[in-house]
Amino acid sequence: MKILIAGFPDLTKNYAAALHACCMEHDIALSDAPDAAPYDGLLLPGGGDMDPSFYEQQNCGSVSIDRSLDLRQYAALEAFLKAGKPVLGICRGFQLLNVYFGGSLIQDLPQPDIHRPQSGDRLHTCHCQEGSLLASLYGTAEFTVNSAHHQALDRVGEGLQVIQTASDGVAEALVHRSLPIFAVQWHPERLRGDFARPEAINGDRIFLYFRRMCEEGRRR
Repeated sequence: MKILIAGFPDLTKNYAAALHACCMEHDIALSDAPDAAPYDGLLLPGGGDMDPSFYEQQNCGSVSIDRSLDLRQYAALEAFLKAGKPVLGICRGFQLLNVYFGGSLIQDLPQPDIHRPQSGDRLHTCHCQEGSLLASLYGTAEFTVNSAHHQALDRVGEGLQVIQTASDGVAEALVHRSLPIFAVQWHPERLRGDFARPEAINGDRIFLYFRRMCEEGRRR
């Protein structure tokens, strides 16, 4: 089992550690012409904000923009979608998936109190749809996650379904209705191992489910 992390090695160590703990090998790379063939799945990690021109807006609050990163992650996503292989998006990756499918973002939340980091991740309760993937993974519709972001989904992309929201209505997780795509706004890689928080859920379950998605993809 081998996963491509479409990001920078010095910024994705926690994602790599989470994959390793769940018995998945990985490469960390960005390319203008990525090849999905050697991999079983794609992980789109967290990071800075997307260039808002991707969703036809002027910059009104976006920071740490790297258009080259946007383009290379788009290229990786297109390659894996074309190959029919699973994709896991986390934080920025969650937002990038939404934009890729025609959605838009709130560039700066007007009341980000429970989401914007303050001396580390914020913890807050979320509600997921009854019978949804997350409800089945954690055995409950409400549980505590972490947050470290100031942007959020606005218009939801075509084919995507929001399956979890925070108390203020901010989307926290989504799936694609027909493609093997799953994404969360929060950071499961920082809710496991040395980062485990007793008052929050175990992030390893997200990565174990991603592994199961990839195993099923191999059998198709």
